[in-house]
Amino acid sequence: MMFHDPMAIAQEKMTKVCQFLEQNQLPPTPLNYHIGYVYISQTHRELNEQLDRDIRNRTNIDSIYIEQLYYEHLQKEHQTEATLIQQVGGMIDHLSDSAHQSQQSLIGFAKQISHCIHNLDEHNVVKTRAALSDFSVHTEQLLKQHQQFKNALRKARELHEKQQQQLLTLRKQRILDPQTGLYKRHYLGHKTQLWLTQDKPVFAISVLIENLDDFSQGFGELIGETVLQRVAKRIKKYVLHSGLPGRTGRQEFTIVLADCDADTAQVVAQKIRRGVSRLKFVSAKGDVSFPDIDLAIGIAQHQPEHDFNTLAQRAAYAAKKAQSLGQHYYVSAAT
Repeated sequence: MMFHDPMAIAQEKMTKVCQFLEQNQLPPTPLNYHIGYVYISQTHRELNEQLDRDIRNRTNIDSIYIEQLYYEHLQKEHQTEATLIQQVGGMIDHLSDSAHQSQQSLIGFAKQISHCIHNLDEHNVVKTRAALSDFSVHTEQLLKQHQQFKNALRKARELHEKQQQQLLTLRKQRILDPQTGLYKRHYLGHKTQLWLTQDKPVFAISVLIENLDDFSQGFGELIGETVLQRVAKRIKKYVLHSGLPGRTGRQEFTIVLADCDADTAQVVAQKIRRGVSRLKFVSAKGDVSFPDIDLAIGIAQHQPEHDFNTLAQRAAYAAKKAQSLGQHYYVSAAT
């Protein structure tokens, strides 16, 4: 989104954007600043409505949430990638079919020439043979040209496959969190909306690492990031075939489950808790004692009037409820 504000207005907005970032404890990254500027400028109604609503509901406004706003409202190009790949692939397949048909036609034509040469008229053998021989030379040249076309087609297909791989890599970068390898928040919202249009029951499990800050502050950011990655790996292991795991906050994960019931969601939550509880961290020298990882887990079921953000928020509230009650997990009431 392009802005053409005069310097005085731009400076005034910059001050308000900095206040917005400070109020929500957001780092001044280009993406955070961009969303803040759009919000302050009030140029995107849907984005402002969602952000205002979530601020009123006390949703945690962090960098991951800001990234979701960007992909949902300001970045639509990724939706055309699959269509682009299909169109290019269809063109290549069409050219390949045409080349094969052309080759078969030319081979048949060459056979007819050979047959004609073999059955020449005896009354003018020399002249006829010379003409047909010349014609055969031209046919061979045409076959060589066709082979060149096939080689060019092969190179085009190789280029297409390379570009397709690049697009797939780009798509992964857009939907996968680089730190954990789990899905980004905006992709969870996209898939949830798709399931809801199919009238599937949807549950969300919020997993909060209660003492992640203790690891980072007590032993360094590298240890904190290792804890984050190991927990993400365990979550992915236990929901690989039953749900969609994503990162929805700095120390929060959300798993979206479709076509399941409350009992199944609780079983998944228990598996995650037990799996993470078995994680042990030992220093290279063995002289540092690391604490256990403390998780707070909340479960919520989608209600007809709610969207993904509301569902994830209710699951996160349930996780905080479990934390305050000292329970392994807490199931949000269906309201």
